[in-house]
Amino acid sequence: MSIHKPDIKRITTHQLQEMKNRGEKIAMLTAYDYSMAKIIDGAGIDIVLVGDSASNVMAGYETTLPITLDQMIYHAASVVRAVKRALVIVDLPFGTYQGSSVEALRSSIRIMKESGAHGVKLEGGSEVKDSIERILSAGIPVMGHLGLTPQSIYKFGTYTVRAKEEAEAKKLFDDAKLLQECGCFGVVLEKIPAALAKQVSQSLVIPTIGIGAGPDADGQVLVMQDMLGITKEFKPRFLRRYADLHTVITDAVAKYITDIKAKDFPNEDEKY
Repeated sequence: MSIHKPDIKRITTHQLQEMKNRGEKIAMLTAYDYSMAKIIDGAGIDIVLVGDSASNVMAGYETTLPITLDQMIYHAASVVRAVKRALVIVDLPFGTYQGSSVEALRSSIRIMKESGAHGVKLEGGSEVKDSIERILSAGIPVMGHLGLTPQSIYKFGTYTVRAKEEAEAKKLFDDAKLLQECGCFGVVLEKIPAALAKQVSQSLVIPTIGIGAGPDADGQVLVMQDMLGITKEFKPRFLRRYADLHTVITDAVAKYITDIKAKDFPNEDEKY
C-alpha cells in the first residue's frame, strides 16, 4: 500500500530537499508513456524520470545513444499529460549538451516548453559544468548523474561498477560537491560501491538517488520495465522485480488467441 501524503498536490525540488532533511526516502521510477505514468503517479511515486533508457526499453536499441531530443520530448509530453503529483524530470539525450553550453540551454528550453516537464537530468561532473550553469541560469532545475553514465558506455567499454579505485572515487566525490555548488537540486549515483554512495550522500546537502549504489542514498530509482518484470534479459544484482508482468501478459495474449481460434470471443454478451 502506498504511504504517500495525499495533501501534497505537486512534488517540487523544495519538497525533495525537505524529505532528505527529515530522513524520508525518495521513490523514483522511469516512465515513457501516458498510461504507465498515470498508474505510477496514482500509486504515489515522488519522481518520474523520463529516461533516455527509452532508447533501450521502448525502441530496442543496444545503448541509450541513438535516442533523439525530439523523441525524448515526445515521451516526456506523454508522461506530463498523465502526471498530477510527481516531479517529472527528463534526460537530456546524448549530443544535446556535451559540446556547447548554448546548445545545452537550447535543448533544455525545448524540453521545458514543448513537454511541460519540471526539470532535466544530465550525465557528468566537471566536464559539463558550463552546460549545467548555463541551464540553471535560465531557471531550469537540473539533476546530475555520476558513476556509471550510460551515455559514455563506449568510453568505459563495460557496464561494470564504477569508482572502485581511489582516483575515480575521489573524482566522483569532488564532482558531486561541484554539482551541488553549481546549483543542482539532486544527483543520481549509479552502480558505485555502497560505502562511497553513503559517504557522498552524507556529505551533500542535496538529495542523492541511488541505482545499484546501496541503501544509504536518499532515494532509489529503477527502470519501470525492469522492476515490473516486463524485461527478462537484464538481471543485475541491484534489481528487485516486484512483479512478473512478462508472464502475466504472455499468458493473457495466449488465452486471447485461444479464445479467438475456438470461436469463443466475442460471445453473445460481447456483441451489439
